[in-house]
Amino acid sequence: MANLWLLRPCRDGGTEYVCFRDKRKNVEMLEGYHLPPQMPLVKSRQLMAKPEALRCRNHLECSLGYRHGDPLF
Repeated sequence: MANLWLLRPCRDGGTEYVCFRDKRKNVEMLEGYHLPPQMPLVKSRQLMAKPEALRCRNHLECSLGYRHGDPLF
């Protein structure tokens, strides 16, 4: 995965997002919230091993309702 965006709409019109960025040996995971025209809010950022990132992605999609989407910004 190079850059993978998972999105979940919110009731207020904003979007919760998780972005996975491939960083050669690890994957950076950014979690945040975006409500245009405001600047995106990054809630957390962490590095993890690729197998851990795949497990996290599966959990977000299967249990928390996130779906693949186009980059928000």
